[in-house]
Amino acid sequence: MSFDVFAHGVDDDTRVFLEQNTGVQFVPFIYIGAKHMFTGYDHILFLVGVIFFLYRSRDVLLYVSMFTIGHSVTLLWGVLGDIQINPYLIDAIIGFSVLYKGFDNLGGFKRVLGKQPNTKIAVLIFGLFHGFGLASKLQEFDLAPEGLVANMLAFNIGVEIGQFMALIFIVITINFCRKSSLFQRFSKVTNTMLMSAGLMLMGFQLTGYYLS
Repeated sequence: MSFDVFAHGVDDDTRVFLEQNTGVQFVPFIYIGAKHMFTGYDHILFLVGVIFFLYRSRDVLLYVSMFTIGHSVTLLWGVLGDIQINPYLIDAIIGFSVLYKGFDNLGGFKRVLGKQPNTKIAVLIFGLFHGFGLASKLQEFDLAPEGLVANMLAFNIGVEIGQFMALIFIVITINFCRKSSLFQRFSKVTNTMLMSAGLMLMGFQLTGYYLS
């Protein structure tokens, strides 16, 4: 099984476009960013954990904004500043963020530490790592310097569009489940699955790192 699959690699058509592109291509980069975020299951799983117990729209907006600020900063900084980070290690940290959020939602920190870490700061910090994860994928290609700033801004806009599309689906699904008398059981199962998924993602990425 290819470890590229577990690093949400780029499809062949997108790969060819990125390798051959020159100049400003605003709309295509918006599309690539949206598709990459919408199909980036590790980012989506983290968002599920972040908003799982948020009941007010204002809180959802606040936490998603913290995540957005974090990954926007490091996405642009990573590519434009040519910050080199091993993609397997950064994706392992992203997997850990999913594990962390599932554990947090299950009240693990309160039971183990007696208190819960600041959730807003945690979301912002993990957002920074998620941004570096996005940047590391783009750095696999020899992107043309002509129009790079505009293209990266377009890619980032696309990421936000993809995130918004995924967020709508997540919020509708969670709100629907909250109406059920089995929501407490559902929440335990879901967040336990988040922990399991995060652990598996970490394992795949770390294995890829040691085999690369």
